[in-house]
Amino acid sequence: MMTLQTIEVKGERFVLVPEKQFRELTNMPALPPAAANGAVDAIAYARASVARDLILARRRLGLTQAQLSKRAKVRQETISRLESGMQTITENTMKKLWRVLDK
Repeated sequence: MMTLQTIEVKGERFVLVPEKQFRELTNMPALPPAAANGAVDAIAYARASVARDLILARRRLGLTQAQLSKRAKVRQETISRLESGMQTITENTMKKLWRVLDK
């Protein structure tokens, strides 16, 4: 578990995280921007959300995409497309991946 520290600079609070975790957290697919009326593309949001969850879960276990692919019996190319937010996950693929990742 990560221990976080906070500091205050000119009245603004900041959270300090180890650099490795910062890099992992910031190297994620972006969530889609909201339209002028506040609406967000639900499919794009779902893809980005799944991508982020998949990346974090895989990294938490210390697995590469290739290792996850082999364990879950899902093509590495599919994992790559899911993690980049370019593909919508199917129920079958989700079950295969989370069997491995939900440890």
